[in-house]
Amino acid sequence: MVKVYAKPGCMQCNFTKKFLADNNIEFEVSDVTESEDALNEVKAMGFQAVPVVVADDIEPFFGFRPDLLKKLA
Repeated sequence: MVKVYAKPGCMQCNFTKKFLADNNIEFEVSDVTESEDALNEVKAMGFQAVPVVVADDIEPFFGFRPDLLKKLA
């Protein structure tokens, strides 16, 4: 399962979610503006920006990264 930490109005978050959906990659979204736990998880990983993508077998990363997202397909 792929987890995307995101926030409303974030273009890179929207691009990331659209890429995953368009490529039939199952994912769940955690909104860092609605969940303090989600925000703390992002900070604990050392990130200060969203989107942050977490998935099995890859290092967590942030930003819209089609090159890394393709590895999830």
